[in-house]
Amino acid sequence: MARRPLPRILSSGSAQLARSRELARTAADSATDVLHPLITVTRGLRRLAGAGRRKWADTPKDRRGPLLFLIASVLLVVALVPYGPLMAAVALMAAAAWKGREPRQAEATGPDEPQARRLQSLYDALVPYFTVPEDPDPLFTHGGAWEKALTSYEFDDTGRVTRLLVRYPAYFTDGDAESRSRIEQVLHAKSGRDREYHFAWDQEANELAVSVLPPLPTDIAAQRFVTAPGETVLGFTDPTGVRRTLPLTQGEEQRDVPPVVWRTGVRSTEPHLLVTGEPGSGTTTLLRSIALQALQHGDVLIIEGGGTGEYACLSDCDGVLTVESGPAGALAGLEWAAHETERRLVAANRARQAGRPAPDDITRPLWILLDRPSTLGLVAAADGRKDPQSLLQVPLRHGRPANVTVVVADQLDSLEALPEPVRRHTRARVVLGPATPAQLAAVLGVPPHTTPAPDMPAGRGYARLGSGPVHRLQVPATPDPYDDATSESHRRAVLGLVPGRADSLEPEALHPREPEKPPPPPPAPVPVLTKNTAPVQAEAAAES
Repeated sequence: MARRPLPRILSSGSAQLARSRELARTAADSATDVLHPLITVTRGLRRLAGAGRRKWADTPKDRRGPLLFLIASVLLVVALVPYGPLMAAVALMAAAAWKGREPRQAEATGPDEPQARRLQSLYDALVPYFTVPEDPDPLFTHGGAWEKALTSYEFDDTGRVTRLLVRYPAYFTDGDAESRSRIEQVLHAKSGRDREYHFAWDQEANELAVSVLPPLPTDIAAQRFVTAPGETVLGFTDPTGVRRTLPLTQGEEQRDVPPVVWRTGVRSTEPHLLVTGEPGSGTTTLLRSIALQALQHGDVLIIEGGGTGEYACLSDCDGVLTVESGPAGALAGLEWAAHETERRLVAANRARQAGRPAPDDITRPLWILLDRPSTLGLVAAADGRKDPQSLLQVPLRHGRPANVTVVVADQLDSLEALPEPVRRHTRARVVLGPATPAQLAAVLGVPPHTTPAPDMPAGRGYARLGSGPVHRLQVPATPDPYDDATSESHRRAVLGLVPGRADSLEPEALHPREPEKPPPPPPAPVPVLTKNTAPVQAEAAAES
C-alpha cells in the first residue's frame, strides 16, 4: 500500500511553530534584560518586607508599642526634613537593590577525593574495635561507608585532619581506660604522630571529639605574676583547660595566658607537691620558679641533693633561711623544720584555745624545697647517717594547719627511693619531659587525655592537682642566672625577682671581676750627693 504525502499545511506548520518559539524566547530574554533592575528591586522589597514581618513577630508584645513610637518618630523626622521623602525613597530603593541580588551559588560541600580516602582509612582502622558479630545493624562494618560514623571533620592546608567527631556504638566500653587508650592510639597513628591531639569522650552521646592542639608557648620568662597570697603559678596550659588568664609581659608585648595555679595554705586540699621527670626536663627550673614566687610572702628552706649549685643565686637573700647541699646540713635543716612545724602547731592551738588570733610568726608561710633527696639518702647511707627524708614525716602530715608547704623534686627512676609519706601526702603532681603512658598514669593517677608531644622542650609536661583533670604544662623559663648558657634577658629577669639583690642587676655583679689594686705610691726622691752633704741630709730629714 503506497504512502500518501502529508498535507502541505502540516509540513510547514512545525517550522512556523519553531520560529514562533524562538521569537518568543528572544523577546522574553530581551524583556528580562530590560526589566532586570525592576525585577531586582521588586525581589529586594519582598525580602525586606519578609524580614520586617519576622522581626515584628519575634518582638515581644510589651515592646511593640515603643517600637511603633520609634518608627513613627523616624517617619515624622523624615517627612519634616527638606528632601527627606525623596532621600528615604532613594535609600529604600538602594537597600532593595542590594537585598534583591541573586543569591550566590552554594559552594560544594564535602571532602575532596584525598580527604575522603583519609576518612575512609580512619573508618576502616576503627572497624575491629567498634563492631561485634551480634550487632544486627552495625555502625562500623568492613567495607562500609564512613559518612554515618564520622559526622564532622576539618582539614588543614596539607590535607590532614585537624578536627574529627566520631560516633561509636553504645555497647563500646568507653568507661574502660584501656579501651579508650586503644582507640586513641589508633587515631593518633592514622592522623599523624608529629602532632598533639586532645580526645574528649562524651559517654552520654556516644561521641568522641578529636582535635589537634597548638604548641604551648615556650618564650614566657620569669616575672611577677598577678596572683593572691597562697597562689603559685606552676606554668601555663591550654585555654580550654582552665577558666582564668594572667596578664603577662614579654618585652614590649602584653598578652593573656591561661595558667595552672596551685593553691597552698590552711584551706588547701593539696598542700604539698611532687615534681618528677627525666634529667634535663626542667624540674630544677620549676623549683626555682616556685622559690621566687614563695619569697614574696614567706620563708624558704632549700635542700639541694645534686650539689651542682643551681640555687646559688638565692643564697644570703631576704627570706631564704638556708641552702644546703650536704647530708649534715640537710639533716640539720630538716630537723629544724620538723621542730618548727611542731612549734607552730602548739602556738596555733594555744591561740585558738585562748580566743586570740594566731601570732604573726606562725602565719608567715614556710616552704621546704627538696631537689633530688634520693641522692642525699644514698650519700647519708654510705656515711652511716640517717636518711634526711625520714624527717619529712612531720611537715608532710601536719604542714597544712601549720602553714608549712613541702615541694619534692626527683627523677622518674628514683621514685621508688622516696619514702612512703612523700608519695602519700603529695597529692599535687607534675611530670616533666618524655614519659610513657604507664609512667604518667602511675604518677598522676590517670592518663592524660592528650597524646605526648614528639619533641618535649625543657619545662614541658603534665600537671594534676589532687583529683582534678590532667593539664598540659609549660613551666616559665627560670634558668640559673650564673650559668654561662643563660641569655642576658633571662638572667636579668631572674635576678630582678631575687629579694635583697637589687645590686645584682649591674653588669659587674653578673660577671664579678677582681678589684683593681691602687697604683703604687711614687718613689721618694733620691737626695743628690754633693761635696757638702751634711746640709742636704739635714734638709731632707727636716722635710720628712
